[in-house]
Amino acid sequence: MNLVNNISAVIFDCDGVMFDSRQANTNFYNHILSHFSLPPMNKKDAAFVHMHTAYESVKRIFRGTRYTDQAQEYRVKVDYAPFIKDMVIEPGLKKLLEDLKPGFGLAIATNRSNTIDNVLERNGIKEYFDIVVSSLDVKNPKPHPEPLFKILNFFDIRPDEAFYIGDSSIDYETARAADVHFISYRNRDLKTDYYIDYLADIEKFLTKP
Repeated sequence: MNLVNNISAVIFDCDGVMFDSRQANTNFYNHILSHFSLPPMNKKDAAFVHMHTAYESVKRIFRGTRYTDQAQEYRVKVDYAPFIKDMVIEPGLKKLLEDLKPGFGLAIATNRSNTIDNVLERNGIKEYFDIVVSSLDVKNPKPHPEPLFKILNFFDIRPDEAFYIGDSSIDYETARAADVHFISYRNRDLKTDYYIDYLADIEKFLTKP
C-alpha cells in the first residue's frame, strides 16, 4: 500500500463511483430514442453513454438517423428527476464524505451536464462538495484535463496534492493528463498504483492532516 502524505483534495467521478447509474442512464437515453420511435440502445452504446457527455452520447446513439439535432434539443428539455430513482448510491459514500470533509477539499469532475445538481440534492450529499465541475463548466470535458485543472485552481494546489477516483479509461486518461494521482474503483484493467473495491478504502491512501 502506498501512503500519500501531501494530499489535500479528493476528487470523485460520479457515474460508476458515487452511484451505480447504469440503469438510470440506460432508461434516460432509451426514453429519448423512444420519443423518436427508435429502438433501444445496444450493449456497446449503453457502455458508451455511461462514460461520455450527454451531447456525445446523443450524437452516438442517433448516428445514421435524421433526428440528431432534434434529439439534442429534446434531451435538454427532458426532466431527469424520474430517472434518479434508478440510481443507487454507493454503500459507505455518505460516511466517507463525512470523514473526509474536515481535513480535505472535496470535489466532483463528471461528464454529466445539467443533471448533476439534482442528483446530488436528491441524495442529500451536495453540501459536502466544495466544487462540482460538469461538462457544462468547461470548454473541454473529460478525457481532457481541463475539469481537473479547474478544480486544482479552485483549491490552489499542485496536481500531486490531489487524488481522482474513477472507474473508466476516460477517468484514467483525464488524471494522467493532469498529472493527478488516480485511484481505480473496481477496475483492475487500468494501470495505476492505487486500486479500491470499496469507497472506504480511499482512506488507506491518505494521511490525516
